[in-house]
Amino acid sequence: MKAPGFKKWFAALPTLNQPQRRRVLDALRPAAGLHQLLALIERLRGPGRRCPHCRCPGWHRHGHANGLQRYRCRQCRRTFNDLTGTPLARLRLRTKWLDYLDALRASRPVRAAAAQTEVHRNTAFRWRHRFLDRVKDDRPACLNGIAEADEMFLRESQKGSRKLDRAPRKRGGAAAKRGISRELDCILVARDRSGQTIDAVTARGALKEAQLERHLLPYLDRQVLLVTDAHAAYRAFARAHGIAHQAVNLRAGERVRREAAGAIHVQNVNAWHRRFREWLARFHGVASRYLPNYLGWRRALDGGKVTSADQLLRLTIGPINSER
Repeated sequence: MKAPGFKKWFAALPTLNQPQRRRVLDALRPAAGLHQLLALIERLRGPGRRCPHCRCPGWHRHGHANGLQRYRCRQCRRTFNDLTGTPLARLRLRTKWLDYLDALRASRPVRAAAAQTEVHRNTAFRWRHRFLDRVKDDRPACLNGIAEADEMFLRESQKGSRKLDRAPRKRGGAAAKRGISRELDCILVARDRSGQTIDAVTARGALKEAQLERHLLPYLDRQVLLVTDAHAAYRAFARAHGIAHQAVNLRAGERVRREAAGAIHVQNVNAWHRRFREWLARFHGVASRYLPNYLGWRRALDGGKVTSADQLLRLTIGPINSER
């Protein structure tokens, strides 16, 4: 719109009645949300911007496409924008992203998030896992002091799969076999007393020492005191790697033991298990292949770590050096 036409339109705004003003605000809201989103992406990606193809820090501006500034690498001559190489690349309907991030922060189920954002439920589901792709990898560098570790089990689910590796069954219910079996997904959770948490879906069935070496060892400080239940895999793991270890015999009714190092228990990590189960119940069953995304989602929300859509977008896009 040219300046004279805009001035004339702007001068007529006070004459609008209330329904007309509401219509104008509704029409402007998507554009305002898109401007806020683009400014946020620029703020997150601008410092240290590199070519996602060759990692060269040299670039120059190369026009716009789909509302985003494009750049050309001075070394490899390929073009890119601030979303290239991220899970959000080529994702459409950007005017609705911030509203969808608010739905993620509120832990909305798919249909509720779709209604809030005014997108199709299939779009809401796909967006959920695009936005969570890098959130699941946001873990602390290491656990310090007293770190509690324990596993929890959920019935494996192939919900949404077109090909099953077992006979089909109704969703929900209990496993057919008693105890720990291949019908259950094992989720390892470790948490220190400062609230830092790491988690991993290790495999189906009982926890093994090799899984602890793969999923827990890289996150343990050398001076950590590992507190677990009496599972033999933890004892063997701690002995093999020279890690200080204390076990709580839950089967014998032991809950808390006082030591010079502090209270010996696994109540913090077990409380996290309980909160995760209660939070997960609102989704009415999730597929096993998506469990890491839900663990990362819950970890981001736990303890108020993410309190705004801006913070969640920062985790979603990820740091510059995390692009693959």
